[in-house]
Amino acid sequence: MILNLDDYEIAARRRLPRPLFQYVAGASETSAAREDNRAALDELKLVPRVLRGVEGRTLRQRLLGEEWAAPFGIAPMGISALMAFDGDNVAARVADREGIPYVLSGSSLTCLEEVIETNPRAWFQAYVPGEEDRIEALVQRVAEAGYRTLVLTADTAVLANRENNLRAGFSTPLRFTPRMFWDFGIKPRWLFTTFLPTLRRQGMPHFENSYAQRGAPIVSRQAARDFGRKDHLNWDHVCRIRDQWKGKLVVKGVLSHLDVAVARDIGCDGVVLSNHGGRQLDHAISAIRALPQAKAEAGHMAIMVDGGIRRGTDVVKALALGADFVFIGRPFLYASTIGGERSLEGAVQIMKNEIYRDLGLLGLRSSGETSSAPVLHPN
Repeated sequence: MILNLDDYEIAARRRLPRPLFQYVAGASETSAAREDNRAALDELKLVPRVLRGVEGRTLRQRLLGEEWAAPFGIAPMGISALMAFDGDNVAARVADREGIPYVLSGSSLTCLEEVIETNPRAWFQAYVPGEEDRIEALVQRVAEAGYRTLVLTADTAVLANRENNLRAGFSTPLRFTPRMFWDFGIKPRWLFTTFLPTLRRQGMPHFENSYAQRGAPIVSRQAARDFGRKDHLNWDHVCRIRDQWKGKLVVKGVLSHLDVAVARDIGCDGVVLSNHGGRQLDHAISAIRALPQAKAEAGHMAIMVDGGIRRGTDVVKALALGADFVFIGRPFLYASTIGGERSLEGAVQIMKNEIYRDLGLLGLRSSGETSSAPVLHPN
C-alpha cells in the first residue's frame, strides 16, 4: 500500500535491477551527507496555532515571476528514462498537468527539444562542459529550444567517490557484465516494460544533452569523459553565461553563503542550495542547515532547496526557514518507475495533500505565511 513518499522507494527496490536502484538511492562514501539531509529536517520542531479559521487554504506559490500550484517541483534526475519508460517525458507531462516546475537533467536520455514540447514551462539543468566554445553552443541550443530557465549545476567539478554504486555493479559507462545480465534478468517487469521497449524505440540510449550535439551512448567509454573535464570551471564562466543567457539563470549545488553572495552580485535569479542528495562531497552540510546564512545573502534572488524532502512538514520547515521553494528528486523517480504517469501523479497528490493538511494544523492559510509566522521552535 502506498501512503507516503517513502513507500515508493520500497516498491521501486522490488522492481528495479539492483545496480539501477543503487544508482538512484546511493550516495558517496559513507552516505553521511545524505543521512544528514534527513537528520537536519527531523531536528526542526513545529509550533502550531489553533482556532485561526483555516478554511480556503491555498498552496499556490510564486517563483521566478511565475505562479505555481504548489511550493515544490520535480528535481533534475539523470538517466531517468532507464528507470521508467520515457521517464523524462513522463515527469514533464505530470508536472505540466499538476502546475509544478519540472527540471530536465543535463544527463538525461531524452532530447531537450522533445521535452520542451511536452512541457513548455520546463527548466533545463546543465552540467556545463569544460570548454568555452562548447558552453556557448550548449547555452545557445537551450535558448533556441525555447527554455526560459537555465539551471547550472556547480558542485560537480570532480567526479564523486560513489563506492556504493560500484559495489552494486553500476558504472558510467554502463558495463554489461554477466552479473549485470543476471540482475536485469531477475527483474522481468522492468526488463519487458522499460528496458526492451526503450531499445525498440530508440536503440541504445545516449546522453542527449551534454553538449550542443548528441552525446555518447550509455555504454561508451566516451560517456565518462563527457562528464569529466569540469575542474577548471569558475565564476568567470557563469558571468559569460549570464551575458549570453536572456532568461532566468539559477545556480544549483551552492551551500556556502559566500557563494550565494557571488551569484547575487553576478546577477543570477536564484540558487538551489543542495549537496546533490549526498552524492558528491560526503559530510557536506545539508541545504537546510545552510539555509539561514544563505537567505541573509540572497538579496533579490530566489532561494530553493533540495535534499531529503519526504513529507509536507519538511516543505513547511524549509519555507519557514526562508526558502522560496523546494525540489524533490528520488521519490518522484521511484513513483515513475513503478507506475509511470499515474503513479507519479499519485506521488505529487500525496505531497500536495500533506502540505494542505499541515498548513491547516499549523493555523496557516497559505504556504506564503510560513515565512512570517513563528512556526518553528527556537532551539
